[in-house]
Amino acid sequence: MRSRSMPTTLEGAGMPGTRQANRGRSVPARTRRPALVRVAGAWLDRPMASFHLLMAIFVLMLGFGLLMVLSSSAATAVRENDSAFTVLTNQAAFALLGLVAFVLVLRMPIGLIRRVSTTSLIISLAMLVAVLIPGIGSKWNGARSWITITTSISFQPSEVAKLALLLWAAHVMASVRSPYRNLKSLLIPVVPVVMIMGLLLMMQPDLGTTVTLAIVFLAVLYFAGAQLWIFIGLAGLGVAGVAVLAMSAGYRVARITAWLHPNSADPASTYQSFQGLYAMGSGGVFGVGIGQSKMKWGRLPNADSDFIFAIIGEELGLIGTLTVVLLFALLAYVGLRIARRNVDPFVKIAAAAGTVWLVGQAAINVGYVVGLLPVTGIPLPMFSRGGTSLVVTIVVFGLLANFARREPAAAAALNNSSPRGLAAFLGLGRPRVGRLANERSQSRGAAKRAQKVRLAREQQVAREQRFAREEQQAWGPGRGSTAGGRSRASGPQPRTASYPRRDTRTTTSTANRTASRTVNGTANGTANRTRNGKRYPIRRALGFPVPTSGSARSREGKPGRMVRP
Repeated sequence: MRSRSMPTTLEGAGMPGTRQANRGRSVPARTRRPALVRVAGAWLDRPMASFHLLMAIFVLMLGFGLLMVLSSSAATAVRENDSAFTVLTNQAAFALLGLVAFVLVLRMPIGLIRRVSTTSLIISLAMLVAVLIPGIGSKWNGARSWITITTSISFQPSEVAKLALLLWAAHVMASVRSPYRNLKSLLIPVVPVVMIMGLLLMMQPDLGTTVTLAIVFLAVLYFAGAQLWIFIGLAGLGVAGVAVLAMSAGYRVARITAWLHPNSADPASTYQSFQGLYAMGSGGVFGVGIGQSKMKWGRLPNADSDFIFAIIGEELGLIGTLTVVLLFALLAYVGLRIARRNVDPFVKIAAAAGTVWLVGQAAINVGYVVGLLPVTGIPLPMFSRGGTSLVVTIVVFGLLANFARREPAAAAALNNSSPRGLAAFLGLGRPRVGRLANERSQSRGAAKRAQKVRLAREQQVAREQRFAREEQQAWGPGRGSTAGGRSRASGPQPRTASYPRRDTRTTTSTANRTASRTVNGTANGTANRTRNGKRYPIRRALGFPVPTSGSARSREGKPGRMVRP
């Protein structure tokens, strides 16, 4: 029965009376959000927002890149008495091959991707060795980096090696239990494989691809949850190694000198950099128009590959260059969003590291074109001429799209919808997506065994506690029990027929130890989380795991994974 003094409306509790009373009040200006922000926020909250945004970025980059390859290579082809569409035809053929691979990777189960990662790594290492053999590998721009199949078909094994390393390293980091407790578990087997790959790449020699390989490895290591001192130490060693390799060859020293002292360096070393700056400076804000570049007529070397960003700046101006930068910024956001919203450790590591790979490679290319970095010969992903690089980049986009539709909300939405048209062709819907939310990074047998171990431990603890209570009830609680569970004054007590005689000292001590482990483990875990609350802010903001202080332990008190699903 309601009291008469109780009000009929509750202020601040969201009751109708309160809403009517506050209806006439003005909302503070700081709480108002523009309509565009509200619409964008509502659209990003949709289950398939990551997938749709990634597909939009992919289509824009692919179309924009093919257009700029045609514009930047037509002049060179005409000067060589060839068709203006020769390079575009070759690039479009590789793009078509990449789209086929995109569809296959998009529909591939995560377990299959992890199983083939080791095989792909072995094949890529074999190709890196084969490219060094005269007669198999061919030289271009002073590096033996290509395997020629026919006069018009060749590919670059180093690009495939980067993708293989990404998948294999993510698989290893997500599979090994507690891999970052000591240096031995970290150095074996990932670091030796990376060192072998780097050595084979430097024998070509190809310093730019070696730097990209190091970026892939460090990204996998960081997002897998390695301790910060290990990450910083390996990154420092990598930078020192790159510096030593850069000073080991005369042409690399000339590039660094041209970057540090462009006015006093050899004009032959600064020619390409200056021409790229002239091209971007002549474009202005809106550019001279598509196809109207003057620098691509033999004045700018590698205008359709390494320095295609300068041609974009000349023909499309500041608007075109900012569009390219915006596309890669959106790719960084979407890739890290996909990694954050997934629960599979392999998916999280592979998605984040793949995103850092593409965005980092683009940042290096743009950096040396505008003069912020020394020239390294790293292509601009999705834009530069190069069939192997284009196919591998498209495969990475396919992996990100595969991961995007495995987000829990996206998997549920796809499972409850009937695919039509393009979605049905790509396999986006029932019946295969129904298993997306239940896929694990481990095999089914390993998951069942882990579940059985947890259930056995819980049942053992419950049995010990139950027997302790039964012994106390059987021998009469409150009688001043001693170590044997019997009263000294009353002498030996009769045993009941339903409960066999057991030593309650073992049972009680086991139960106490179990309770102590639980309480101490919870307290230690809370203390570790409190101490580490201010550490690793980037990983925490992105939703990635962080290493705990001391030895990493799971809920059962045993060493557990640093990367948790």
